[in-house]
Amino acid sequence: MPEAMGNIYETDDSISEYLEFHYGDEYLGVPNFPVACVQAVLSGIGDAPKRKALDIGCSVGRSSFELAREFEQVDALDFSTRFIVSAIELQEHGVRRYTVRDEGDLESFREAKLETLGLGGAADRVKFAQNDACNLKTHYTGYDLIFGANLIDRLYDPAAFLAAAKERLVAGGYLALTSPYTWLTEHTDKDKWLGGYKEDGENVTTLHGLRRALEPDFELLEQSDIPFVIRETRRKFQHTVAEFTLWRKKPERD
Repeated sequence: MPEAMGNIYETDDSISEYLEFHYGDEYLGVPNFPVACVQAVLSGIGDAPKRKALDIGCSVGRSSFELAREFEQVDALDFSTRFIVSAIELQEHGVRRYTVRDEGDLESFREAKLETLGLGGAADRVKFAQNDACNLKTHYTGYDLIFGANLIDRLYDPAAFLAAAKERLVAGGYLALTSPYTWLTEHTDKDKWLGGYKEDGENVTTLHGLRRALEPDFELLEQSDIPFVIRETRRKFQHTVAEFTLWRKKPERD
């Protein structure tokens, strides 16, 4: 029963941290990250068509629901089945209860509720599924927007993801990315990094690598910083700054 499911508290630390990150309190004066990202996207694309959006690396779903306020359909994908299951439970029951760690074995109880956040009316426009960003199923195509938050530096082949994004966007569609560019070999072999290395003695930044991968098929429209805070305990937080870039796919040449 929905109410019974809603009364179960999520106690897995990693899931709970992301539920709090997406739906919980704001910390250290930093605004909610998924909301800030979607606001930046919507501001950047203006009056462009908002039929289909792909939220890839959606985690527990806040950005997907926020996009669904404006888009007719949002496909929301993540490699983690546990994240997707958590997002679906929130979608189906309207509430997700979880615990957050305070110190040691001490915990506090939290509740994410779609209606309270003004997202209840948008929930049905989101379709959550587990998928690999570097090997998406063929039916994920025809998008006006592809949004990947803090994704590219966690992929085993980010260049392949970017190449496929071009084919899955309509002409004039938008690609929005955020990342702190924390390249680690545990996620991405070094020869697949888009940036964060030297080439012929020169620094190659990730923004430079993104330009290499996306131009001349895309035009860079916007670039800015969006900070975020992840709560680990009552007194310990991760404070990070992601770079936001917004790209528009150019019309096909005859």
